[in-house]
Amino acid sequence: MTPAVADTLGLLAEAKQLAHDLGYRVREEPLGDLPGGGCSIAGVSHVLLNLEQTVAERLDALLAVLAVDPRVAGEPQSRLLAARLRRAAAGSARPPADDQASR
Repeated sequence: MTPAVADTLGLLAEAKQLAHDLGYRVREEPLGDLPGGGCSIAGVSHVLLNLEQTVAERLDALLAVLAVDPRVAGEPQSRLLAARLRRAAAGSARPPADDQASR
């Protein structure tokens, strides 16, 4: 296993634990073409991750949900996860590519 894959697997595990600590239920299921993401089912926050995607894609989907949750700032996290969350938060603040092209 290459170091990049090992790092990604470690970050995914840490991000899943962080999500769990914040009260999310993280579910990994085959979702076909759907990317997954956050949702609420019967008042419980879930994050659905598509098992048919790569580990990196699943990590990105989970980070996208966590990055917009203000409670994340108060939780312990590694420097690497904190940096990835900041990048994900910055990415979610950008307007969609279609909006940028029309300017």
